[in-house]
Amino acid sequence: MPVDVHVLAAFAAASFVLLIIPGPTIILVISQALADGRQVALASVAGVGLGDLLAATLSLIGVGTVLAASATAFTVIKWIGAAYLVWIGIGMWRTPVTPPDMSRATTGTDAPSRAWPVFRDAFLVTLFNPKGIVFFLAFVPQFITPAKAFAPQAAVLVVTFVILGMLNAAAYALLASSARQWIRQPSVLRAATRTGSVFLISAGIASAFVRRAA
Repeated sequence: MPVDVHVLAAFAAASFVLLIIPGPTIILVISQALADGRQVALASVAGVGLGDLLAATLSLIGVGTVLAASATAFTVIKWIGAAYLVWIGIGMWRTPVTPPDMSRATTGTDAPSRAWPVFRDAFLVTLFNPKGIVFFLAFVPQFITPAKAFAPQAAVLVVTFVILGMLNAAAYALLASSARQWIRQPSVLRAATRTGSVFLISAGIASAFVRRAA
């Protein structure tokens, strides 16, 4: 096995602690689950997984080094991600919300058309988080054994992180969609969805002011 069991267990434990703290991606997943229900929200889980996988891959082939060293590159990616979060939040605020028993999530008629934008948004928000790429660059090497080949170890650790990230996002999505089933008053559901949109906009604004690590 490329990675020793005890090293993999330590990496998984550290990743779990980092993942359960809600960030912009998890806020998006929760908001989408409240707005669209379980069937559509699970598309965001796939988006999170692909975003994490690509971010980790980019970091390990050197993009993370560029972002860590270049203030300009970090700032450009940061503002793209921040603007996208705000744009999603505004769109969610303006989208009409229907109660669960009349919703797309129950009928399923609009699920395919809604799944793609939900997947796309989760993927792009996860990918366009420069701190995520820099995080992989700084975090993964701590669990690499120098005496062994780098690529197989990195692959195992990245796949482990992606799987844990998807499970974490799925848990949040399922909890949020379950809570949605109890919110049958349109006004309450609208308030919950708009609260999520406010958090997304706030996360976008906050991420725009994130400083690059020295």
